[in-house]
Amino acid sequence: MKPAGILSPDLADVADRLQRQDQPFAFATIVRTAGATAAKPGAKALLGADGTILHGWLGGGCTRGAVKKAAIAALQSGQPQLISVAPEELLAQRGIQAGEEIDGTRFARNGCPSKGTVDIFIEPCLPPPQLIVLGTSPVAQALIRLAPQFHWSVAQSLPDGSHNNQRVIVIATQGQGDVDALQKSLSVPAIHIAFVGSARKFANLSQRLQAEGIEPAKIDAIKAPAGLDIGAVTPEEIALSILADLVQVRRARVHAANA
Repeated sequence: MKPAGILSPDLADVADRLQRQDQPFAFATIVRTAGATAAKPGAKALLGADGTILHGWLGGGCTRGAVKKAAIAALQSGQPQLISVAPEELLAQRGIQAGEEIDGTRFARNGCPSKGTVDIFIEPCLPPPQLIVLGTSPVAQALIRLAPQFHWSVAQSLPDGSHNNQRVIVIATQGQGDVDALQKSLSVPAIHIAFVGSARKFANLSQRLQAEGIEPAKIDAIKAPAGLDIGAVTPEEIALSILADLVQVRRARVHAANA
């Protein structure tokens, strides 16, 4: 269901705009309150990448710090967060320290005079992982066809300043502007860059890149040949081996963030 189907029109408009811009954000919903609280269950807000409230309302400033911290954690890990902001006295009675996580709920201190308790569920909304395919070779065309089935957003040119922290680049130029594509790819933020070609060919290209002044460490970080070694021969098989490698890269980052 799209955001417009479950949110107020204003909140849905903000969410739609951020999605079109490939910007990460999070929804925060108050699911439970106890005692005196300004906001009640069902109150919602949309949070930006830095955890600030872009639209909506969650009450006063008593929950703001905890919500901001939890939103940033949710966006970094890709996992929802449940926080309970409670008076220090109540936490002490239950033997809980502020910042402690118990059974999936992280507790924070409410220092406001109202002394109420607010439980807030925070759900991250991340842009889809972005695969940039450079080149028009048969392998490039096969990648472009297959990648959306593995939930990649596909582009065929380098971005003009936008940032996606799940961006990968595959250079499948195969003799048509290899060096230029490699140089430009190294100037763009990406978690993984792969080159379609043999190890011998890439070794020759690496020498040319170093002659252009590119740091050896950056060149060494490029995966060449691209993909996992599955004995691929056809363009479709090579594309499949590349996608298998990219899935491995993506899942490893998720596991590392949640470790």
